[in-house]
Amino acid sequence: PQAKLIFIISLLLGTTITISSNHWVMAWTGLEINTLAILPLISKSHHPRAIEAATKCFLVQAAASALILFSSMTNAWHTGQWDITQMTHPVACLILTSAIAMKLGLVPFHFWFPEVLQGAPLTTGLLLSTVMKFPPITLLFMTSPSLNPTLLTILALLSAALGGWMGLNQTQIRKILAFSSISHLGWMAIIISFDPKLTLLSFYLYALMTTAVFLTLNSMKVLKLSTLMTAWTKTPSLNAMLLLTLLSLAGLPPLTGFLPKWLIIQELTKQGMAPAATIISLLSLLSLYFYLRLAYCATITLPPHTTNHMKQWHTNEPTSVSIAILITSSTMLLPMSPMISSFI
Repeated sequence: PQAKLIFIISLLLGTTITISSNHWVMAWTGLEINTLAILPLISKSHHPRAIEAATKCFLVQAAASALILFSSMTNAWHTGQWDITQMTHPVACLILTSAIAMKLGLVPFHFWFPEVLQGAPLTTGLLLSTVMKFPPITLLFMTSPSLNPTLLTILALLSAALGGWMGLNQTQIRKILAFSSISHLGWMAIIISFDPKLTLLSFYLYALMTTAVFLTLNSMKVLKLSTLMTAWTKTPSLNAMLLLTLLSLAGLPPLTGFLPKWLIIQELTKQGMAPAATIISLLSLLSLYFYLRLAYCATITLPPHTTNHMKQWHTNEPTSVSIAILITSSTMLLPMSPMISSFI
């Protein structure tokens, strides 16, 4: 327990250092602390797959951190500035974009993320897809005026496409959630150079919904689609809410997940990028398919069905308050969108 506490505190510390720093070296230090704190949490189970996931995560994050340091040194060499917001040299910006794409798992640097998420336990998977994504997103936010919008748009469209396509034939729930994360990051990256605050809003709401999904699956002890099919006997009400949260992640209108997509499409059309908005909206239909598949397996496969699994016993444990609050907010925040928009 003490070791776990130390790792979680250093994870939060690394995140805080990165998001509050002005100097590139401090930002890099925070990212390194973050990486080193998540590794023991991934490889905790000592399963070969977990060790492999930790190794992959370490190699990719270390390479990305080195690239970030390299890009900031290139910028400092040419301009004499170590300030994060003063990133002006084009080559340094290019290297930085690829480094942050690697940290986040944007296409074409996305291959490590599904594998690592598959090897990690659900709670660590939750940390990987929310807390670990926050420092790179803030770096992207701070350097967004000087980055190349065309490159970011291309990366974003590719992420939305591949995140949708590769998630179609998956049966492991953690991999499906990894691909969903990649396609959501596509939505965040496409708007960063036009309205960075929208990216942050999108990330906050994505983190909220993903946390709700991960904690629900963790409380139901579900890792595969086949076990999800029989999990409805355990906690029927939680399963019904999981359906709504998944549809919210997919971005269907009366739910929270529609809010960032709506604002992003609106902003893109204002910027004269209607074709890009159309393409990314059509690509989100791909991810809608696998969310619907998850939702179908969670709630609509009622008996009699032909799986050979034992039915699980109905549990009388009360659902934790945090899951209840998260699920409520990840399904019902859309009517409050004017208030949320006025905050950002």
